Amino acid sequence: MKRVLNYAGLAFVAVFCLAPFYWMVVSAFRRPQDQFDSSPWPAPWSTENLRAVFDPDNMFGRALANSLLVAGVTTALTLLVAVFTAYTLARLDFRFKNAVLGVIVATSMFPGISQVVPLLKLFIDIDWINTYQAMIVPSLGFALPLAVWNLTVFFRQLPFELEQAAMTDGCTRGEAFRKIIIPLAAPGVFTTAILVFFMAWNEFIIAFSMVNEKSMQTATVAIAKFTGMRGFDQPFGTQMAAAVVVTVPLVIVVLVFQRRIVVGLTAGGVK
Repeated sequence: MKRVLNYAGLAFVAVFCLAPFYWMVVSAFRRPQDQFDSSPWPAPWSTENLRAVFDPDNMFGRALANSLLVAGVTTALTLLVAVFTAYTLARLDFRFKNAVLGVIVATSMFPGISQVVPLLKLFIDIDWINTYQAMIVPSLGFALPLAVWNLTVFFRQLPFELEQAAMTDGCTRGEAFRKIIIPLAAPGVFTTAILVFFMAWNEFIIAFSMVNEKSMQTATVAIAKFTGMRGFDQPFGTQMAAAVVVTVPLVIVVLVFQRRIVVGLTAGGVK
């Protein structure tokens, strides 16, 4: 009975999480005139919505490239800052260290919508509207607390004796960090990079507020701004097809790297 209940619980969670994704895929392959059909699968199947997504007027290919650029640069800069910050918080002793970590985590508790107005005013003053940095810099503010927290916990699990042994053999602290700690911390850094990339890829509020040029908008904003055939129709089918295009690559990444992600989240827990 216990095993049956366990499998029943797993099945419920799987259905609960995958049902919206399944309905999104089904809706993407319906004909536009069948978008309000409630059947569990398309009849007949159609790729009309997918073709509409990549219509030149929608510039969705450019939006995907913008999302990739913003998410990639945000991930790289976040890791560059977070690795050194987390190492400092995990390894060095100084006053108010825990308070600093608490402040970093507290900054992630402010809702993104509350920051839109001051950021908009600032970016207008410095002429950053309709630029990539107007989307990248705020995304750094959202991603850094998560990255610093994850990497600090991970660095704390690595034995101090590894660095001491390296420095005994002639390494400086910097060389021990570069040659010993970073390779050992690769699973945690990899996991953090994936989480940050997902966060930046799915960001909407800042990209929607700071960019009004169609050539600069990201994929999430492009989906929200799709128009129907007559300009005021709600193109549910096209939006569902675009959501599939945006989501499927992330699902594939998780499936391919799920073992490394789990290792990164649990490494050091037993040691």
